[in-house]
Amino acid sequence: MNMINLRPRADAFSSAPTNYRNYVDGAFVDGGTEWIDVSNPATGTLLGRIPDSDASVVDAAVAAARRAQPAWEKLPAIERANYLRKISAKIREHRLELADIIIREQGKVRGLAQVEVDFTADYIDYMAEWARRIEGEVLTSDRPNETMLLLRKPVGVVAGILPWNFPFFLIARKMAPALVTGNTIVIKPSEETPINAYVFAELLAETDLPAGVFNLVGGHGRVSGEALASHPGIDLITFTGSVATGSHIMQLAGKNLTKVNLELGGKAPAIVLADADLDLAAKAIFDSRVINTGQVCNCAERVYVERSVHDALVAKLKVHFEATRYGDPSVEADLHMGPLVNKAGLDKVAHAVETARSQGATVLLGGKIADKGQGLHYEPTIITGATAEMDIMKRETFGPVLPIQAVDSLDEAIALANDSDYGLTSSIYTSNLNAAMRASRELKFGETYINRENFEAMQGFHAGRRKSGIGGADGKHGLYEFTVTHAVYIQS
Repeated sequence: MNMINLRPRADAFSSAPTNYRNYVDGAFVDGGTEWIDVSNPATGTLLGRIPDSDASVVDAAVAAARRAQPAWEKLPAIERANYLRKISAKIREHRLELADIIIREQGKVRGLAQVEVDFTADYIDYMAEWARRIEGEVLTSDRPNETMLLLRKPVGVVAGILPWNFPFFLIARKMAPALVTGNTIVIKPSEETPINAYVFAELLAETDLPAGVFNLVGGHGRVSGEALASHPGIDLITFTGSVATGSHIMQLAGKNLTKVNLELGGKAPAIVLADADLDLAAKAIFDSRVINTGQVCNCAERVYVERSVHDALVAKLKVHFEATRYGDPSVEADLHMGPLVNKAGLDKVAHAVETARSQGATVLLGGKIADKGQGLHYEPTIITGATAEMDIMKRETFGPVLPIQAVDSLDEAIALANDSDYGLTSSIYTSNLNAAMRASRELKFGETYINRENFEAMQGFHAGRRKSGIGGADGKHGLYEFTVTHAVYIQS
């Protein structure tokens, strides 16, 4: 194995930026002649460079994964799980270092970055535990002396195309279920936040995972991403990102009839009824809006509150938003938010707020780009007087902006919540069990949170409806996304 020291130490970001190399077939290899700069969104400082890999590098990674897959599938699942546990142990050994990388390249606050690293290690162990729980079925035959079996087998070679908002965790969300079920994988990290994935690859290389089981290729989506999505050697494409990119991936995958698993955008409604605990609702909605600076697909993106408690809820939310601490997470502790990940994201948020203002909404708090030096910060913003026709209630904002609309009943709130292109997450705050259960029945979303913040569990099933995606992740049902069924008829 061609091992080189790629891993930054605690002070590495203050020295000359590292040029990282792809990880293919158990070795670190070049990715072409072009490079992509990776910068700290809080300061603009160059952190490192990754290869802007071309299609030939993708071909090599897919070929390595295909060579490795048959032998990997033949291993007992418990042996595959043992490799996963070695990887999670490496993550825990380097947990602080990995969190620091995420803070600097994505702008995530320190507490959330550490949660992401620890949750990633726990998630890998959780999926490893499924090794002895992957089940088929015995079916009843119509014939005498016949046994019918329905087996679950690996898909083959998986392409995992990652987002930038939870870049480290998404490695595990795609890799761990793929590997434990007998697949091999090629990962392409986001060009915005790839360094954590390259450091992960070196940690993985320090284990004895067989060559070709895990491969990492960096580059822009329009080159290496498209090469993966359209590759005839890929059996499943699992992608997390925007609706537009997900739709494009489906078109590319369609040429080979490749299976896709897509987690796309969200416009999560939060319904607050008059009988709700308003202190609880305000805190949970605040937490669900500013987490990761609002750059989360399951964030609370719009609020529908019964008119009789509208002003009271807004007042409580205003207290939380006014107290929001934001800045550079690499040098400031106890922050609620960091910067937006890039200038395009900052401009999108600013445009969304200006559009809401021009359409008649009231910017109660915030509403402008923050004066934070070179950092890409936007002020935490509350918008009132929103209506269903406004873009701010229909289009995903992906920033620290909370629009609020008054409603007269639960009926109206559910109708407005469901009137969306998206269907990922939703929430309701009420002390009435019947209202909560009715909302759970009638909200057309993959998830509903009742009297709590929007944050899924690894044993659940994170899946959307409509333009929020196809398929899902986590738990038993997420694990089985990485398998195909095989019916066997045994006549005796």
